[in-house]
Amino acid sequence: MKRLANIYRLGVKELRSLYRDPVLLFFIIWVFSGGIYTVATATTQELNNAPIAVVDEDQSQLSTRIIHAFYGPYFKTPELITLDAIDPGMDAGLYTFVLDIPPDFERDLLAGQQPTIQVNVDATMMTQAFIGSSYIQNIVTGEINEFMQAYRAETTLPIGLAVRTKFNPNLTSTWFGSVMEVINNITMLAIVLTGAAVIREREHGTLEHLLVMPLTSFEIMTAKIWAMSLVVLAAAALSLQFMVQGLLAVPIAGSVTLFLCGAVLHLFATASMGVFLGTIARSMPQFGLLMILIIMPLQMLSGGVTPRESMPELVQNIMLAAPTTHFVSFAQAILYRGAGFEVVWPRFLALIVIGTIFFLAALAFFRKSLNTAQM
Repeated sequence: MKRLANIYRLGVKELRSLYRDPVLLFFIIWVFSGGIYTVATATTQELNNAPIAVVDEDQSQLSTRIIHAFYGPYFKTPELITLDAIDPGMDAGLYTFVLDIPPDFERDLLAGQQPTIQVNVDATMMTQAFIGSSYIQNIVTGEINEFMQAYRAETTLPIGLAVRTKFNPNLTSTWFGSVMEVINNITMLAIVLTGAAVIREREHGTLEHLLVMPLTSFEIMTAKIWAMSLVVLAAAALSLQFMVQGLLAVPIAGSVTLFLCGAVLHLFATASMGVFLGTIARSMPQFGLLMILIIMPLQMLSGGVTPRESMPELVQNIMLAAPTTHFVSFAQAILYRGAGFEVVWPRFLALIVIGTIFFLAALAFFRKSLNTAQM
């Protein structure tokens, strides 16, 4: 009971220290409010107002129909340019797509030949380039088919293909971006806050005060973990309630309570990583550099940015040792697909094992650091 009381009092001390740090407080509030809103609304993965230009060398009825088939919100109004303006325009970034309709295109098509339309794509804008190329192909093909049939009619296919989009019927990127940003911010803040708590003790000289008290390294480290994890968990819960479900109107399919229970296990692992990094780093700038080396691979290779199935098998196997891989997996299953405990319990178990290993490793290194400081 005495040990638990020490852990509780030390944790309260950490919360008071955080309360007196306006920079970190502002950082926490922004990350789970304005940061999520900005990522969800400003970084859309959909084609929207893509700049497009057309070189109409045919000047025919069909070429006119093709030009007028491009309209908002996917494309801006096509700009008619000359052939020698293609390269300067794309070099300057004025157009993402440029269509070159060759001379006698309509005549060759009616004669049964197979003329081609050149589509120039600025692939530096990867998302718009990939999606927009498919849109352009479908639009041009549709206009040509209708022109050749001389009337607009639906083509009767020999089979009926029924597409049902589950979990995100409108394919709205905001639904994905906002929830994934909450997931990523939980990982980032758990490491930042616990690491900063260790460095703050060293920079303020209070670490020596703790060493002369009847406290163990286990109590000191556990207090930092539970205090900072509680802050991150509360901020994430409020963000899901008021930002994601409230302001952004993103529906949550599963149990938020179950997700937060899993987040506690994830925070146990990542907060231990934060203590480990805070013990290695001697200052906040060093800690920031270490964060870049750790947080980027954790977030990019965990399956939150790109599917794990598209990664090399070696990377998939290595990332099974990372807590973020299991966290992203069960978070998506619960929040997107409404999965229950019977589905996600293997991920919970994996996080318990990984978190225990990380905690013991961080505790050993933290104890060694304290022993060195006492000498």
